[in-house]
Amino acid sequence: MAARRSKSARRSSAARTRKVWLALLAAMTGVGGLLLIADGSPAPAVQGLTLTPLAATGVSQSIESIFQTRSAVSPGRWTYIVIHHSGSPAGSPASIEQEHVAQRLRGLGHHFVIGNGRGMQDGELHVGRRWLEQLPGAHAAGPKGEAFNLNSISICLVGDGNRHRFTQVQIDRLTQVVSALQTQLGIPPDRVILHSDIAEVADPGRLFPEATFRASLAAKR
Repeated sequence: MAARRSKSARRSSAARTRKVWLALLAAMTGVGGLLLIADGSPAPAVQGLTLTPLAATGVSQSIESIFQTRSAVSPGRWTYIVIHHSGSPAGSPASIEQEHVAQRLRGLGHHFVIGNGRGMQDGELHVGRRWLEQLPGAHAAGPKGEAFNLNSISICLVGDGNRHRFTQVQIDRLTQVVSALQTQLGIPPDRVILHSDIAEVADPGRLFPEATFRASLAAKR
């Protein structure tokens, strides 16, 4: 009789232990969920293609991978290339996309992002979802902003061109990308413009080396 009572007591104790652990697990799960809610939404998952500096700089064929898009590039679809800066000393596609989402845009508004070594490798090229799927950008301000968003390719340099110079590697990468786009899409030099050319903004900033950049582009033609 005593043995049966002892066995029953052990089963009862084990059951209570299981209940306690289940309750604790449920509580932890609930707290975890509340913490996630309090912390806000996670950073958006950036979709795109990344070309590292070593994979592209000085290798003529590697830049051609930007034309391996998910949707076909239609002739005449793109008529301008607009150059921007991020306006911040450091950044990445994820951080820029987070800013754009906070502005109620549908993800990263630029087609390409070029790193400066702070948040991305210096000269690293991010090919965004809008380019891979041949979608309009969300980058141009000004009275003709809507038209430029529909028909122009946006390239963003990480950095604040009003306070700091861009790196030479960034400018070399920019020249490489713009030259490839011009050649492939038939975009003339006068349609490679700065954001400040079409809107009252200091973008990509007073320290953007426009003359040097255009001379480098001309040398590639």
